[in-house]
Amino acid sequence: MKFSCEKEVILKEISIAQDIISSRNTVSILSNVLLETSENNLRIKATDLKVSFETNINVETKQAGSTTIFCDKLLGILRSLPEGEVDFDLRQEDMMLFIRPVFQKIDFKLKSVPADKYPEIKEIKEDTYFELPQKEFMDMISKTLFAVSNDESRYFMNGVYFEKANGNLVMVATDGRRLSYIAKAVDIEPESIKGVIIPPKILHLVRKLSTGEGNIFIALGDNNLFIRFNQHKLTSNLIDAQFPNYERVIPEEQAQRFSVERQALQAALRRVSLLVEEKSRRILLNVQSGNLVVSSSEGDIGMAKEEMPCEYEGPEITLALNYVYLIDPLKEMETERVSLEFSEPDKAITLKPIPEKDFFHIIMPMQIN
Repeated sequence: MKFSCEKEVILKEISIAQDIISSRNTVSILSNVLLETSENNLRIKATDLKVSFETNINVETKQAGSTTIFCDKLLGILRSLPEGEVDFDLRQEDMMLFIRPVFQKIDFKLKSVPADKYPEIKEIKEDTYFELPQKEFMDMISKTLFAVSNDESRYFMNGVYFEKANGNLVMVATDGRRLSYIAKAVDIEPESIKGVIIPPKILHLVRKLSTGEGNIFIALGDNNLFIRFNQHKLTSNLIDAQFPNYERVIPEEQAQRFSVERQALQAALRRVSLLVEEKSRRILLNVQSGNLVVSSSEGDIGMAKEEMPCEYEGPEITLALNYVYLIDPLKEMETERVSLEFSEPDKAITLKPIPEKDFFHIIMPMQIN
């Protein structure tokens, strides 16, 4: 195998491959990245057996072939090299890959492992894929990913629930104390998609790689998710569990509602959160006609309070909640104003954009005292 390509082009893809590979891997071959070149194309593959990555880049192929290389060291070498073209030369007699910048006397030699030792990456038939705009799917990911639980004992909440129901593509995430829901009206086949739980790792990767332009292609296997867009192909195992019945959590009716400027509320929460109990992260929202007071206290250290105008007609009420559960969804919303709907201080609070769109976020309140 022998080829040459621009350093920055291959560096970008090897960086992604290293993100896939688990640092806790005990199987040595899984620490490697697969390189396969033919007809001026280089295919790069990486996997941790749960999530897999494949991409193609243009190279100048001088001799077709394939091998696998320790990814972390390859990444370090590429980062250290000067800008420009890099030569790769696999010497079959000792299975060494020589890496050197063109026209410079810098040589690196890496031990390689034959490509046939590398695990096979699962495939699915092309006609199984359905497509939707990248921008729409990215919006769905950003509106839900932050609410995924990291409590491994409740693994059924360790991913984002994904289904098609009533003509909508739905994504939901919850950690048991908050819930994010988004639904996009789509015209795709099949008519219904059984509910599956997608691990966050592949969604973080899609979000990182997506340009937001063009379409993304998605397919579901028996226990796998397949995603294809631009030059990238991603595969992930699904979480084999029963997702909670999220519809039971969504309030049917909430009589009280106030609205505020989104950015003003974000800024107030950042300031007031400087003095909160680290464990509870509790802040208080005191709302009365035309006025919202956001406050916090941190034991004997101090307290913080900020007032701002709001639109509200109703009795004075105080709500207690984890400020992070407000900050996270507010960062992902685009509208100038948002509303918070509630019925009683100890029942669910619903955050929505104004005007209402396809997204809402539910927060379970905390005890005031």
